[in-house]
This record gives sequence, C-alpha cells and structure tokens, in this order.
Amino acid sequence: MRTFLTITLLSLYFLGFSTIPTRTDKPNVILVLTDDQGIGELGCHGNPWIKTPNIDAFYKEAVRMTDFHVSPVCTPTRAALMTGLYPINNGAWATYKGRDALSEGAITMADIFQQNGYKTGLFGKWHLGDNYPVRPTDCGFDVAIRHMAGGVGELSDYWGNNYFNDTYFVNKEPRQFEGYCTDVWFEEAMKFMEKTKDEPFFVYLPTNAPHSPFYVDEQYAEPYKSLVGKDIVNAEFYGMIANIDENFGKLEAFLKKNKLADNTILIFMTDNGTSDGISKDGKLGYNMGFRGKKGQRTEGGHRVPFFIRWKDGNIEGGWDIEETTAHVDLLPTLASLCGLSIPTRKKLDGLDCSPLLLKKTKKLEERTIFVHNRQDWRPPTDVDQSCIVKDNWRLVNGKELYDIEKDRMQENDLSRQYPQVVNQLLSHNSDFVSVAKTNPAYYEFPMHVIGNDQQHEIKLTIQHAIGDHPGIWKSEQVAAGMKNKNNTHALKVERDGNYLISCRRWPKECPGPVLGIPQENPKDWFDYKTIQANKVRIQIANQIMEKSIDEKDMEVAFQVYLEKGKTFLVNDFMEGNEMYGVYYTYITYKGEKE
Repeated sequence: MRTFLTITLLSLYFLGFSTIPTRTDKPNVILVLTDDQGIGELGCHGNPWIKTPNIDAFYKEAVRMTDFHVSPVCTPTRAALMTGLYPINNGAWATYKGRDALSEGAITMADIFQQNGYKTGLFGKWHLGDNYPVRPTDCGFDVAIRHMAGGVGELSDYWGNNYFNDTYFVNKEPRQFEGYCTDVWFEEAMKFMEKTKDEPFFVYLPTNAPHSPFYVDEQYAEPYKSLVGKDIVNAEFYGMIANIDENFGKLEAFLKKNKLADNTILIFMTDNGTSDGISKDGKLGYNMGFRGKKGQRTEGGHRVPFFIRWKDGNIEGGWDIEETTAHVDLLPTLASLCGLSIPTRKKLDGLDCSPLLLKKTKKLEERTIFVHNRQDWRPPTDVDQSCIVKDNWRLVNGKELYDIEKDRMQENDLSRQYPQVVNQLLSHNSDFVSVAKTNPAYYEFPMHVIGNDQQHEIKLTIQHAIGDHPGIWKSEQVAAGMKNKNNTHALKVERDGNYLISCRRWPKECPGPVLGIPQENPKDWFDYKTIQANKVRIQIANQIMEKSIDEKDMEVAFQVYLEKGKTFLVNDFMEGNEMYGVYYTYITYKGEKE
C-alpha cells in the first residue's frame, strides 16, 4: 500500500480518466529486457557465430524498430522505460553513487497498468531502488520476484548469490530458489501468467543475464569455446545469451499453449550496448557495423534491438520501422495501444509511436533525442557527456558530428563541414537542460525513507553511497576488505523519534565480527580478509558520534533522536588517521522519544 501522499497524488492524477476498457478490449503485455546484450548479439542481426533460433523466429514475425535508442548503462534505461522521462528528468542517471533509484512519488508504467485494471508482475532485475518507497511493490507491481541492486551477487544483493540456487526476494521477503537465475525468472513469470490469464496482465521480465559475472551451465558455453580469441571474446557471455534464447522459446510455447499469444503484446529489447561481445580494439566479435559498447556515447553504446508483435492488433509481419525512436517512447506507445489512461498532469518526454506500428503514418513529429550519460551523483548536463540524436545526425560529446547512415563506424567527423548542424543540436540540448533544471529530481537525491510502517528496517550499502570516488559493488570486494571513501546516504525521516543505526562489516544474512570474518553462511568461494578499524563515526542531523570497535562486535550501533525531515547520514570506519565508508548499515525506527 502506498503512503497517504502517494495515494493522494495518484488520485489527483487519475481524476477525469476515461472508463477502463473491458477485459476483451485489453491486450496482455510482456516486456523482455536483457542486460548488456548489444545490437550485434543476435543471429537475426547477422552475427555469424551466435545461435538464437527462438528470438530469430520472433524477429521474422515482429515489427522491428531499427533505430531505437536507450541509455549507455542500465539504470537510466530502466528509469526511462518505467517513467517515460529522460534520466535527468527522473533523477536516475547512474548505476550507483545515490543516483540509481527513482524519486519518491514517481509514476511508473506499472502504476499506470495497475490503475487501468491490469495485474502486474516483475521477474528479474529492477535496479531502481532497494528500499521503500521505490521497491517494485511500491511502484505498481502486484508481484515482484527479483534480486537486489544491479546484478546477482553484487554486495547489495543477498550474500553469496552466484546465479545458481540463489535467494531472491518475493515481494519483500527472501526465498531460496532452485535453478539458474534466467530459468527462474521465466518460470516464475509463466506461473504468474498462468494464475492471472483470465485478467489482463503486464509482465516486466528484465533478466540480469548476460551481465557479468559470466556464470552459465557449461552446455551453453561449450559450443563457443573454440571461437574465443579467434572470433569472439567470451564463450560464457554467448552461452548466457543462448540460455536466454532457450527461455524465450519456452515463453512462446507457453503463450501458444494457453491461447495467449494472439492478444499479447510481446516485446524483446536490450538495455544498452554490449559489455563483452566485442574486444576493445573492435577486432573480435560482431557489433552490426557500429562503433562503441556499454558506457560509450558512440552508436554501439545506445542503439539496441527492439522487436514487438501483437497479432490481434495487426502489429506483425516481419517489417522494419526506420524512424528514430527511444526508450522514453515505450510508455506512451503502450498506453495508446492498450487504451490506458495516462495522468493528465504528467508530461512525458516520449512520443506515442503507435501510428508507426499501425501503419497510420511513416513519420513522427520532428524532435531531438537526448542520450546523456554520467556515472556520478552530479547531473549529466554538459554536452561532453552526451550524444544528441536527430534523424541521421549524431553529435557526440558536443563536438564530433557524424552522419550515421553514411558512416556507421563514426570515423568521419563532419563538424567543420556542417557547423550549422552542430550549433542547432547544441541549442536543442541547451534548451532541454534549461527545462530539466526546473525539475526537483534534477537537484534532489532519491531518498531512503525511514520511520515508515511499510519498511520497518532499511538496509544501506556502500554500493549506493554518495561520494566522489570510484565505487565498489562486488561481494568479493567487501570480502577482501577493499576500502572506499564514498560514505553518504540521503534520508527522509518520516516521523520524529528514536532510530537505531547499526554499522556492520557484513550483512545480516552472513553475520560476523566487524574485525573478523563471517561465522555463518560465509560462501567458500570468497577470499576473506580482516580490516583493522578501531572506531566507527556517524554524522546525521547535526549530530556527530563515535564509538570504539571491540574484537567481538558484530555491529556498532547508535541510537539517535531524529526529527521529521530530510537529512544525510555520513558513516565511516576509522583506522588511525584513515576513514572509509561503512559497508552495511541498518536503520530501524524504535519509537517516539520518552
């Protein structure tokens, strides 16, 4: 259940909505989003080595948006898909440093489907917030089965997850599953659809594969082992995609068996460019003729496959749409196709592309698409942190101009030949950023809410801490005692009272002394090392406290009185004159002051 504020906002937003259509009017929607699979990692896109027969068959039946753009890394893409807003308008433009979560009160695609009578489910990777108020079940999903943070096995995830027989969260509670992660996501999604098939459903199926670490059963990687170093970079990466393809085939068979295929909008897409499908020098692997990969602003970093089929809606037949489109377009497009009422006061950045899909037009209104990218808590507003897309033009880093139709590898900079195009695109970007700066999400950090009954205890990790230093995000980095100076968390105190702030070296599911190694559930594949900290220091709401660490302490806990409002928590381990961020912090509301 939402907070009173969010419920009120939703009520206001949805006043004046049209009547919700009957069941027979509503198509089901399934959005399959893979992680770090580039535009070249599909057989149907010409890759000579990878085998993706099921997705290739879908490609032949689907309508393909061939010039579809996302963000160069995952969280910004996911936030744009869910909100219909560009990253600097929704506040989630990085994968860590406090900018990998939605802002409180964000209205998501799932909210809109849910408010229009759909059952909603998420299975896999969310990466838009691990705590209230931006967990999936806070943001419109009836059911969510997922890992935490940005990937299975990251330090914010359940300790020791390694893709096989892991513990995932079912709504808000941990539960162990049997099997490989991708298999689990598809199997649980199909169970959900089986239970809800008499009602319209929206299924968001974002896999964590083929994101690193590259763990997959040997049977999937083995066919590619002989190609490594000669043709491809990573056999396990290809094997993970082969497993996705197998599951996609099982999904298609399920839909046909249950007579759901015809009235289901099925979408396959990826979240950014390839992470391990091409070598750094571009000599190994296949990228469909484009330059760039994940994290980069050249075309290969943000141009991805997008296939959509809806037989009952006449969106089928295996043909291409060459119009330039983007992640922010998906929400308004699905709303139009499904007859969903969108909040009348919610202005979206995207365009409704349904006229293209339904062959009512060949062109959308003229516009510029903005690909901003910055792995930092500061906004990505400088032109040297962007690719500005308009028709066939690409202005990269504010100075390099390419005609992508004539120069797919972006080797011929045309900025000196077409200064008027450069100036026009720079002007468009300047206007866009000026408007973005009027949005609160531009300035305010997404906040962890404490003291709300929807989450009695919140968990903060160094992975999401705000700071100016390169982050750490792997469990093995914590096990090895890697030090990092990022140490700040944005909080919203929901109510006055006493709060217990517990600073720990290890997460609660893997307990151990701050100065020792885990005693339970240690997972023997990590190399554990001790740290030599002697104190913990916290700063919050004008209070500064320090405590010594005893040899057997499992945690160092502080009880503080906090008043309702916004604040920052800064917490550090102290080791002589050195200070570095606390790995795990738990905050619990303990009641009003006596």
